[in-house]
Amino acid sequence: MDEQQRRYARLEALEGIGAEGVSRLRDGKVLIVGCGALGSLAAMYLAASGVGRIAIADFDTVDISNLQRQLFFSEDMLGKKKADQLADRMKAINSEVDVKKIPRFITKSLAEEYFADYDFIIDGSDNPATKLLTASVCERLGKPYCIGGVNGFSGQVMSWKPGYPGYAELFGPITACSGFTPCTIAGVLGPAAGVVASVQASEAIKFIASTGKPLWGRLLNFDLSDSAFNVFSS
Repeated sequence: MDEQQRRYARLEALEGIGAEGVSRLRDGKVLIVGCGALGSLAAMYLAASGVGRIAIADFDTVDISNLQRQLFFSEDMLGKKKADQLADRMKAINSEVDVKKIPRFITKSLAEEYFADYDFIIDGSDNPATKLLTASVCERLGKPYCIGGVNGFSGQVMSWKPGYPGYAELFGPITACSGFTPCTIAGVLGPAAGVVASVQASEAIKFIASTGKPLWGRLLNFDLSDSAFNVFSS
């Protein structure tokens, strides 16, 4: 067994993935908006899984308040660009992955420019306005996406592709931005962010490898305070 086979042996052994799925992942292209608690962990899982090309977009720097839940970053990275630090770590995990850094705040024009080159978009941003922007641009381009959010002990994940209800249809264009309490006030449990990020990475893997049942038109909602998990259909 060569090194490539050894690296992906556990992934290839999965029913529904196999050698063909691993090959599809190698040819896959995913863009991640946000390199915080959700995006950084999702990016590392995708790099480890052999997704061939991954773009990471984040303008921010590492702050000590991030370390409680953004497990990749460390104290020696404080003040440094998240995109730079994450890209280096992804390449250390898997040197064959093509990592593109976008150390900028994603605007409508930038989203329209970059999203077109990728197969699947993951939004791990921390505000509804950016999530709505991601959804609207992806829907105009016909690009499948996965949006996740975390607040307190709870998290939500939904995915979209053409023919299914999108983010604004599930939440409403007004309510998606109103009543939002940032984690600086509401707080956030680190493991809750980890659950969301893991689901988002798995949604991208399922789509690219053409396996499983992504959350098209469905919303995964969980609350770790009482271990409740629910999936709601539109």
